[in-house]
Amino acid sequence: MAVRELIIDPASLDFTNIIADVAEIRKYNPQRFEMEQLTAIIYEDLDRHICVGYKDVTYDEFWVRGHMPNMPLMPGVMMLEAAAQMCSYFSQKFDLLGAAMVGFGGLEDVRFRDPVIPGDRLVLACEMTRLRRGRIVFTKFQGFVRNAMVVEGILKGIPIPIEMLNSQLAKAKQTAADRQS
Repeated sequence: MAVRELIIDPASLDFTNIIADVAEIRKYNPQRFEMEQLTAIIYEDLDRHICVGYKDVTYDEFWVRGHMPNMPLMPGVMMLEAAAQMCSYFSQKFDLLGAAMVGFGGLEDVRFRDPVIPGDRLVLACEMTRLRRGRIVFTKFQGFVRNAMVVEGILKGIPIPIEMLNSQLAKAKQTAADRQS
């Protein structure tokens, strides 16, 4: 990935054009409570497979108290989670992968360039660059604060085998219940 090759110029975005708020995002993404990492989606281009959204970072985030005390920095893993959730939203909304649920399949070439702190708006741009329906999607992503790039990389999304996981979870719950009795 070429350094500073922008997916979209963040200065050109219209933040008043909300395509999806939290309620709409929830129709496509399963994350809830502390794990919801998107505030809104503001741009979608199905022809170019580009999506842009943002996360308003607040002092109420679960990580603020402990990462790090008196100097809260958004953990890089949370920036990656926000980017992954946006990619999942776009993939699920337009059924690009053909999966009931999309999960992390890997990361490449991730670079953290500047910190993100409470009060910042983390703007995320994703561009799906390669797609093998039913198998994997490769997505270039970039994150910006005040139009400066703070994170970039490549995410891989894969189908999550929901039926198998539900079966395993049911067995684990039964085993835990049997241990308690």
